[in-house]
Amino acid sequence: MTVFRPESLEHIKDAVAWAADNSTPLEITGSGTKRAVGRTMQTEASLDLSGLAGITLYEPEELVLSAWAGTLRSEAEAALKKNAQQFAFEPPDLSRLLGTEHAGTLAGMTAANLAGPRRIKAGAARDHFLGFHGVSGRGEIFRSGGRVVKNVTGYDLSKVLAGSWGTLAVMSSVTYKVLPAPETQKTVVVAGLDDATATSAMAAAMKSSCEVSGAAHLPAGVASCSAVADISAIGNSATVLRLEGIAPSVEFRKDKLIRILSGFGESAVLEAVPSSDLWTEIRDVHYLASSPDLLVWRISVPPMDGQKVLAAIGQATEVTAFYDWAGGLIWAAVPVSEHGSAEIIRGSAAMTSGHATLIRAPAGLRAALPVFQPQPASLAALSARLKQAFDPKGILNPGRMYP
Repeated sequence: MTVFRPESLEHIKDAVAWAADNSTPLEITGSGTKRAVGRTMQTEASLDLSGLAGITLYEPEELVLSAWAGTLRSEAEAALKKNAQQFAFEPPDLSRLLGTEHAGTLAGMTAANLAGPRRIKAGAARDHFLGFHGVSGRGEIFRSGGRVVKNVTGYDLSKVLAGSWGTLAVMSSVTYKVLPAPETQKTVVVAGLDDATATSAMAAAMKSSCEVSGAAHLPAGVASCSAVADISAIGNSATVLRLEGIAPSVEFRKDKLIRILSGFGESAVLEAVPSSDLWTEIRDVHYLASSPDLLVWRISVPPMDGQKVLAAIGQATEVTAFYDWAGGLIWAAVPVSEHGSAEIIRGSAAMTSGHATLIRAPAGLRAALPVFQPQPASLAALSARLKQAFDPKGILNPGRMYP
């Protein structure tokens, strides 16, 4: 296989132009942490962006950071931490779940459009993605957006590329809006709730003025796997609600939230350090990482319907799962099978207009199953037109999302 390792935007252009001229399928990679997500690809060349790294602009006072595409997320986060700032959408590090070693690159974070528990408050990666420079599948350099949040010049292509998994263009650099990190955090824990009651408790918390920044429910088998002592000691289910901000505000909102949840049971409180550890476990899906022989699905549903969807799945197959996003996100592990439980999971999610993505599975199964949610005809036609506009010869990560 031919491997290109560009050191500039022009090098990317030359590599993509060569691939387009020769109709050569091209795999786009960074650090490779998410390489096992998506359908398997048959490519003849690879474009490795890992050497195109480094922060090119960081203005803490302007809340903006720009970097080359191959910049490790850990490098950017270290720079942000020195200035008490963060990526507010809390991007997950799925390396432990997927069995890889590194935390990934900024371009990979953008292409996957993943977000952690704070999505319920801060939105997804695309909501903070200000702009980029890149190369289309035609071998043409283009850019979109800039260094400000309000940018109405032309189409907002940043929103299109976020979540496209490298199938539309190759990003050479990215620009993100960053935000101040909270001074402290605490987590209110209610133990012993079943899934339906926990959903109601999370809904009550989200409807309150407590500004909850994380709402998750860990059923008994999952809660007992937590490395956080106060959670694992519960030995039962744990419904957890995070509060962030300056210390006096967090303390006030904590007391108010405990009063709101009093009808659901007694509450315990995790202080800053164990609270942070717990939400790292939830964000990075640690609870399902210790059984690599299981398939892992990421199921997005309306929050109030999550427990109904999981109950339907549980009636049809063995499943280990937990809820994030106040019940709107289900991480579920099921046994390996010829069909991967795809019909069961997607059929259950479809009852509530939800959708599911197969995040972890053997290559053979990823080749045989639709990894991403199959699109309805109207949306599939729009996707096809986008692909034709950006990558008419279909050379960029061909087939990774859809055949």
